[in-house]
Amino acid sequence: MRRWLVSLMVIVAVLGMAAPALAHPAPFSFVDIRIGPISIDITLVVHVFDAAQDLGIQPPERLLDPAILEPQAKRLWALLRERLHVAADRRPLALDTWSSLEPLPDRHAVRLRIHRSISRTPGVLDVSANLFPYDPAHQTFLNIYGGDTLTSQAILSQGRTEFEYFAGSRQGTLAVVRKFVSAGVHHILIGPDHLLFLVGLLLLGGSYGRLLVVVSAFTLAHSVTLSLAALNIFMPPTHLVEPAIALSIVYVGADNLMVRGGRDMRAWIALAFGFIHGFGFASVLRETQLPSQALAWSLFSFNLGVEIGQLAVVIVVASALLALRSRSEAVGRHLVYAGSIAVMAAGVFWFVQRVLFPGGMA
Repeated sequence: MRRWLVSLMVIVAVLGMAAPALAHPAPFSFVDIRIGPISIDITLVVHVFDAAQDLGIQPPERLLDPAILEPQAKRLWALLRERLHVAADRRPLALDTWSSLEPLPDRHAVRLRIHRSISRTPGVLDVSANLFPYDPAHQTFLNIYGGDTLTSQAILSQGRTEFEYFAGSRQGTLAVVRKFVSAGVHHILIGPDHLLFLVGLLLLGGSYGRLLVVVSAFTLAHSVTLSLAALNIFMPPTHLVEPAIALSIVYVGADNLMVRGGRDMRAWIALAFGFIHGFGFASVLRETQLPSQALAWSLFSFNLGVEIGQLAVVIVVASALLALRSRSEAVGRHLVYAGSIAVMAAGVFWFVQRVLFPGGMA
């Protein structure tokens, strides 16, 4: 009997705690953006609960009365104008001339509209929204239309407040290419492990043609696995990929020390380990939120950028090594030995760090 009474009290307590939460509706807002050849139309729908919370009006349903809603229009516009930002081709749109507020009793919401004239259809649209910061669970459902066709959707929240949309036009394609070529060059130049792997492959020297084959083999391999991961076809865990990349650097240094005038296997080494490095590239690329409507172009452009960055490294490093070898063959041999030892040491350090201290050493 006592156990039954305790259970009943627990149920009553839980229901009592849940009751206030039920008074808060689903914390959603909606932003629809229609892109036309000469205009951009934005429709914003917000729940009266959220609007009333920031306006200090209770109960929230009072905002469904036009007589009460209209005097609050300027205050609500001012709040939302600071929290919603839209840019066309990187130029911010002025969102300061909204239509009259329109109550939507069936949705317990209010609607605002804005119409902006544009000189041409933008290639890229940037949207930033954090409409009701008081509620950390609030979400904004974003729909982007090309004319009357829904072309992209996203959910914005406090954890992700920005969305980048690329139109399916020539301007949109050019914007994708510019962004991801630059991202590819940037990533290869700031990635010390990828750079050191390349430098290790270059230490033994060779003609520019031979070195181009080595780098191209690396690009071919990492392009395959990068695409597999970016398309969510296959992506091994990061805690396996990162140590494997470190071991590939150790292997390259060791191979340089063991080679004795035999067949040059660097292109095959670059090809084999390039598959692993591709997964490393993918972990970075996926963080940039690939545009689904231009996925092929973004992948191609990122790989092109990586190849450009690699060729720049090859030209600089190979030229420097060639200049040193031209002065003294002995210096060249010492450079290969010392450089390979340094490459191996760095690879061992990264391997230990990534296996034993995956979160970073304090």
